[in-house]
Amino acid sequence: MYSESDIDGAVAAGALSPDAARGLRDHIATSRAAPAVDEEHFRLITGFNDIFVSIAIVLLLAAVTQIGGVVSKALAGIGVAGVAWLLAEYFTTRRRMALPSILLLLAFVFGIAGAQFGLLVDIEPDLSERVGALIGAGIAAVTAAAAWLHWRRFGVPITVAAGAVAAAGVLLGLFLAVVPMDSDAIWPLFLVAGLGVFALAMRWDLSDRERRTRRSDVAFWLHLAAAPMIAHPIFKLLGVFDSEVTVATALVVLALYLVFAFIALAIDRRALLVSGLGYVLYAMIALFRTAGAVELSWALTAFVIGSALLTLSAFWHPMRALVVGTLGDLGRRLPPTTAHATA
Repeated sequence: MYSESDIDGAVAAGALSPDAARGLRDHIATSRAAPAVDEEHFRLITGFNDIFVSIAIVLLLAAVTQIGGVVSKALAGIGVAGVAWLLAEYFTTRRRMALPSILLLLAFVFGIAGAQFGLLVDIEPDLSERVGALIGAGIAAVTAAAAWLHWRRFGVPITVAAGAVAAAGVLLGLFLAVVPMDSDAIWPLFLVAGLGVFALAMRWDLSDRERRTRRSDVAFWLHLAAAPMIAHPIFKLLGVFDSEVTVATALVVLALYLVFAFIALAIDRRALLVSGLGYVLYAMIALFRTAGAVELSWALTAFVIGSALLTLSAFWHPMRALVVGTLGDLGRRLPPTTAHATA
């Protein structure tokens, strides 16, 4: 399976003419009765060798973590980050392997963050909440800078999302250092941070409306990072999972999920639907139990939600065209709904 970036690379290398690439895209769009943007492609594996190499990478990094941890936790993090960078020089730069590149980026970022946390624990494990929040902001800032360096060197699409989450951590840490608050009051801040990441994702998305370049891959990972940062605080503030769900709360959850579905159709991204799915399942089970179907509550919920999601998937393109059509001028700035979009 070849991604849009691979086709663009073939055109740039002269192996495929622009007309042939356009014809290939139109043929695929016609055969699937939907534009390429609706498929929401992203590159995860290029073959089984990606999985084979990924297993080896995980084993090697686990060994480095344990060996370094014998000396100190900080050394373990530095070791993981260093090994991940060196491996990326081959598997990302030369081999361009998708899944190993993602794992190595995550290992590098978490290694940098883990090294700082390990150093902090070794030096001073007991800190006040305000000082801890301030130091956490500093750790997040260093991690974001490391992600930026990794992006400049390797250009792995998920790197921007990792950097955005780290940057959100900087802002949250600074805010908590200035205005200490209890754990429940932090959820609105997470929601604001999620909306900020979502706005960044839309900026990348709208710069490549037809999703033919790597910018679309970057937007995909940003949406994947933003979705739980938006969905979880909203439903957490509603008290879902914290207590018995009432009928009114369940109806609100379902209404919010419909809003998520409208947004997902409009922007042609499914991350919000996936992030809110667990809360909808829980709310539906509560509704069926209230109605008296205690033993079949899970089965009925799975049947209703599964059928709804399959219907949404099957009719995604016409439903999306309907949603985008209601947005007027804004809809014309979103990814196209026509099956033969031209550059």
